Amino acid sequence: MDTLSFMAAALSPVNLMLAVVGVAAGILIGALPGLSATMAVAVLVPVTFGMSPESALIMLGAIYTGAIYGGSYAAILVNTPGTPSAIATTFDGYPMAKRGDGDLAVTLSTLSSMVGGLMGALALLTLAPLLAQIALKFGPVEYFWLAIFGLTLISALSEGSTLKGFIGAGLGLLLSTVGVSVIGADIRYAFGSQFLLGGVETISALIGLYCVPVLIDLVATPSAHLKPPEKGRGIRLGEGLSLMWRGKFNALRSAVIGTAVAILPGAGGSIASLVSYSEARRTSTRSDNFGKGEPDGVIATETANNATVGGGFIPTFVLGIPGTPPDAVILGALLVQGFRTGPEMFTTNVSVTYTFIGGLFIATLLMLPIGLLIGRYAFKSIVTIPKALLVPSIAFMTIIGTYAIRNNPFDVVVMVVLGIVGWVLSRYGVKPSPIVLGLILGPIAEQGFVQGYLIGNASGSVFGAFFGQPLSLAIIAMVLLSVLFPLWRGWRQRSSKETAHGH
Repeated sequence: MDTLSFMAAALSPVNLMLAVVGVAAGILIGALPGLSATMAVAVLVPVTFGMSPESALIMLGAIYTGAIYGGSYAAILVNTPGTPSAIATTFDGYPMAKRGDGDLAVTLSTLSSMVGGLMGALALLTLAPLLAQIALKFGPVEYFWLAIFGLTLISALSEGSTLKGFIGAGLGLLLSTVGVSVIGADIRYAFGSQFLLGGVETISALIGLYCVPVLIDLVATPSAHLKPPEKGRGIRLGEGLSLMWRGKFNALRSAVIGTAVAILPGAGGSIASLVSYSEARRTSTRSDNFGKGEPDGVIATETANNATVGGGFIPTFVLGIPGTPPDAVILGALLVQGFRTGPEMFTTNVSVTYTFIGGLFIATLLMLPIGLLIGRYAFKSIVTIPKALLVPSIAFMTIIGTYAIRNNPFDVVVMVVLGIVGWVLSRYGVKPSPIVLGLILGPIAEQGFVQGYLIGNASGSVFGAFFGQPLSLAIIAMVLLSVLFPLWRGWRQRSSKETAHGH
């Protein structure tokens, strides 16, 4: 069977309907703060057990695609990332919404998500076996340096002070050490509490740090939450397309970054969107506008995090190692269906694999009409809902979303406490993004460091283990670049101001 026949199988009425339902369900779940893409896929896995493997995979892939994109709605409209991969979308999406361009930001997010999704699916189709070989070369030390790279990026990208960014990242790392350690099972900072043994739950921390401060500000300020759009606006497709065309190289670069990062198991959309945002800001002629409502910022993050969908399936299918957390859930669903992932996905199970890839293309294309339709009503309803209804509704969803993750009331307490702490810290210029990223990347860094240290000790050279591999040295070079670049840029801006004053 050739590729066209697999595409035709993906286009069968049943599979097409499953793709439409999956994308719509994914968008709606992803848009609710706290209900991540992983959760969207996990909740709907049981629905697929009676289906054929092809149909089950197409539906799960469509849910995943929709949920990653859906996270941008909450990020743009209420400054709360619906999913962790939408953290960087808040940087420019929310400022755009505040000045009355929320409908344009949602349109841009939809177009960028489609471009990123198509590029990721194309990479899965063409590069899977080749790229899996590179991913195999990543050991514990490389993961440690990759996590450090992610942390230096977010700290360097923090609006305002780089130092405050590093303080936030340090706080996040400290939070990630609560509970039982990743290696060795030591109990740390639990203070005798049974609830803290499991650590600080990432999604509840994310909701707390992003959502609670917004709710406090909504209650504290009498003015309207967002500017209502001008009459007759809702889907600004023409404007969105012209901005996408202007930022085509930014979108292309972000899609490549998103795919490349997702191939590294466990890295996921949050690192991909931050790396691409930092690159977009570094290369832009309007770099000073980033963080104040720059459309290129939304294009970069949304293209990258949707490219991780296709990219993440590469190690999942070829190596049986999930590239992102939702891939782990989909991998579980495949095992229930009686499928073994690995090289045989591209030899004995060819029809299932390629029909699924065809379905991923279709789901990504469907995201445009479904996303624009839902986005139009999401923006209008969020803008026109009175605060007296909006605040309790968001508060209710955050509490339910936080509780539902582990059915643990203590997670709600953690969410509220971290929210209040986040609100106080934001008053002093420490933003939530470095804290959340420290929490997400902390365990990856710790595991990589401890394993790398043990390997180095056993081989007689700890220094050689951390600084002796070409891959490690390449990532260390990127870490140094991400730390030194903001310092250099600040120094250049100061010296140019001094020169201007001298004249």
